[in-house]
Amino acid sequence: MCKPLEDAGFANGFSTRVGGVSPFPQNDLNLAGFNEDEADNIYENRRRFLNAFDGDFRLATVWQIHGDTVKVIGSYEDIGESDDHADAVLSDLTGILAGAKTADCVPVLIGDPVTGAYAAIHAGWRGTVASIVKKTVMRMSELYGSDPANLIAAIGPAASVCNYEIGEDVLSAFSENFADSEKYFTPTREGHACVDLHQANRDQLIASGLADANIHAAPYCTMERPDLFFSYRLEKQKLGKTGRLLSVIGRRS
Repeated sequence: MCKPLEDAGFANGFSTRVGGVSPFPQNDLNLAGFNEDEADNIYENRRRFLNAFDGDFRLATVWQIHGDTVKVIGSYEDIGESDDHADAVLSDLTGILAGAKTADCVPVLIGDPVTGAYAAIHAGWRGTVASIVKKTVMRMSELYGSDPANLIAAIGPAASVCNYEIGEDVLSAFSENFADSEKYFTPTREGHACVDLHQANRDQLIASGLADANIHAAPYCTMERPDLFFSYRLEKQKLGKTGRLLSVIGRRS
């Protein structure tokens, strides 16, 4: 939970893998990934997760595709497990939690204490290259009149620069989209480097007009703490499957 967001009136939280019923290998809180788990397990895990929040909240998520589309939840009929292809969920309605599903990618939560608008963003390397964070802030300004200077953001647990190694295709994609992309890379071997997605998304928030003091980051790497978090890179290769974390935000009133 990000306390500055909570103090501004936004229920929010970043899940761990602890306290569920999914066999990953056991008692794991898998909150998404219906093709790799029983639906009953996921629904029970979500029930437990939602019970951690004061109030009667419903979850709003989308079918994430590592793109830059922002799904706007404009009515209560839009709430639920949407088949819309998007990687950010944006709303100003009360009683719902916008959710981003991750397992190494960067989750970003944004709240506007003035207008009540909020967003949950899934930013993997493709979404980061496509500037999904900047595009979400722009949509908040367009739809709700949000002033970026008022926004509060929380960056959740994700694979850190020490562990997230990429190849030439990703290096090229960053270079083509960011003039100063080299600052995000730590070279590892020929044609490879580790990338700092945390910093890349923080920079997008600042470039969008957010104050650095209003951006808060969790000090956890999903690849270093598989006891607490699901990691696609670690588990998918070894086990053939992995669970998903949820990062959520919503208005209390």
